[in-house]
Amino acid sequence: MKVGRGLMVVLAAALVLGVAIYVGLHDRRGADAALKRATEEAATATVLVVHPSASDATDELVLPGNARAFTDAPIYARASGYLKKLNVDIGSRVSQGRVLAEIETPELDQQLRQARADLANATATMELARITADRWQALLKREVVSHQETDEKLSDYNVKKAAVESSTANVKRLQDLQAFQNITAPFDGIIVARNTDVGALIDAGGQARELFRLATIGKLRVFVSVPQAYAQAARPGTATSITLEENPGKVFPGTLARTSNALDPSARTMLSEVEMENPGGEVLPGAYVVVRLRVGLATRGMTIPANALLFRSEGLRVAVVRDGRAELVAVKLGRDYGRTVEVVAGLTPADAVILDPADSLVSGTAVRVRPSAPAKTGG
Repeated sequence: MKVGRGLMVVLAAALVLGVAIYVGLHDRRGADAALKRATEEAATATVLVVHPSASDATDELVLPGNARAFTDAPIYARASGYLKKLNVDIGSRVSQGRVLAEIETPELDQQLRQARADLANATATMELARITADRWQALLKREVVSHQETDEKLSDYNVKKAAVESSTANVKRLQDLQAFQNITAPFDGIIVARNTDVGALIDAGGQARELFRLATIGKLRVFVSVPQAYAQAARPGTATSITLEENPGKVFPGTLARTSNALDPSARTMLSEVEMENPGGEVLPGAYVVVRLRVGLATRGMTIPANALLFRSEGLRVAVVRDGRAELVAVKLGRDYGRTVEVVAGLTPADAVILDPADSLVSGTAVRVRPSAPAKTGG
């Protein structure tokens, strides 16, 4: 009885041990399979893809531009002296003919007084010469004096008359200069610079300095440099749109007014001028703007982000996802838009193009496409 009971205990222990070993092996096999799956998943690169988009029927050229006042002129003095009165400052809006400043010109005033005195003296001398010439002509009729003497008197009168005309012209010149004591605005605009002050010495000679700068900002000129590839398509009259970096939602219409019809040999660009209305003065002269110009060139392919390109020794490549694996495709590019490029051969709209592919990526590499984030909706 004791032997049979011991045998039963041994068999039960062996059974329990066998079950434990089986369970352990099964769990280990499952853990190994899970680890293998996790390792394979970790080794599979996760990529973000985008599909090529068809280009617009006509090409839109985005260019940086510089805004300038439509009319911008420096204001100089025509009369030398001292600044007596200042009527405007920077930011002042002025109308045509308004007096901007007044110059005190004591030397010019003295010259004008002297010129008037010289004119009076010349006029009196001329009058005497005229009377003398008239008398000698009357005496000549009675043959009291000779023709030679009469001609001499007439010639003296003409000389005195010419002197009067010269003195008159000198007085008029000084009067015109004296009128420049008042510096006036040649057109409506805004004072954008002032380089003088009351009491300053004003020189109207060759070393004259700019006193004011007057600009009209109700209308602006925007200068852009059109690349050589688009120069022939940039025609005057083409509508444009202009935006500011600090206010991208505001669009200002403009028109391509004129081009230089020549290329800069260093940059291979053509200087072009866009005119835009600016009645509210929202765009300041000198501002950096973005000009969108419809050049009318028909597009030939699709566009993809520039960060999808791979530069390999065998040529330009783009990585696409096909059947869960990456495949490097040779492409041919058209125009370069900066952040995007035009692809004219090698891709179809259905291709899933990998963004920011690794430099080590090769064809046949297993990849997993990262799902796009769902769009947020307002609650």
